[in-house]
Amino acid sequence: MNIFLKFIRYISAFSLMGKISTFIIIFMIIIAVFAPLVSPYPPDKSSGPALSPPGSKHIMGTDDLGYDIWSQIAHGARVSLIIGIGTALLASFGGGIVGIIAGYKGGLLDKTIMRIIDIMIVLPDLPLIIILAAFLGPSLVNIIFVLTIFSWIRPARIVRSQILMLKEMDYINSAKTYGAGVMYLLKKHFLPEIFPIIAVNMIRLSSRAIVSEAGLSFLGLGDPASKSWGRIIHYATNFRGIYYTPFWKWWLLYPWLTLIILVLALAFLSQELEKVYSLRK
Repeated sequence: MNIFLKFIRYISAFSLMGKISTFIIIFMIIIAVFAPLVSPYPPDKSSGPALSPPGSKHIMGTDDLGYDIWSQIAHGARVSLIIGIGTALLASFGGGIVGIIAGYKGGLLDKTIMRIIDIMIVLPDLPLIIILAAFLGPSLVNIIFVLTIFSWIRPARIVRSQILMLKEMDYINSAKTYGAGVMYLLKKHFLPEIFPIIAVNMIRLSSRAIVSEAGLSFLGLGDPASKSWGRIIHYATNFRGIYYTPFWKWWLLYPWLTLIILVLALAFLSQELEKVYSLRK
């Protein structure tokens, strides 16, 4: 209940664009959760004539197999949000834990972790993501795993810098003097300070993961059993003559617009959260 009230207070402090972005994200989540209810047809079965334009029966038209585009987009929202949220949670909390350990312990452990982070930053992530995704095989779990490997670096660096600053504060040193242990400091002082930063990074990482998954699916490396937005675009662009026929107006345009709208909404939401956090700090 307290988390819900805090969430409402944060939203009330948002600008108009932030409130619109929040509404879009909530709307996308509702579509993903209730995809079987909001989509009139199965996403993987023919439900009408092939390449039908948008109309009363198919509000976004059909593809070359007669599959309803809206049904595919609704079910594809599940894939995008699962990968986005899953990658963001693993990378943010995993990177946060690494950053806390490196910043608090210091010494050789901190230097080792920072050298690993430096190596990961230098590596070209996109080619390696494509190679690993192709090597491990196309599945949602593998895609989340691969994206997490290249996404924990930024949260780890940010959290480490915050811990280095916090552990030098007078109230932290006073707590240590009175016998406060690591777990007490983590629960009472460190986590409340770094959680808003981790939350902002989670939203940014989820946006990056959604785009990366769409890119992998567009290249044919996504899960073939799932109807992701990138996979819809992949099939549309591989259809002969898509750019010289009116089919692109619904088969290619709608999933592309949905992806762009969600990514922009996540970007604006992360900016709003960062502004509200900096003002209240």
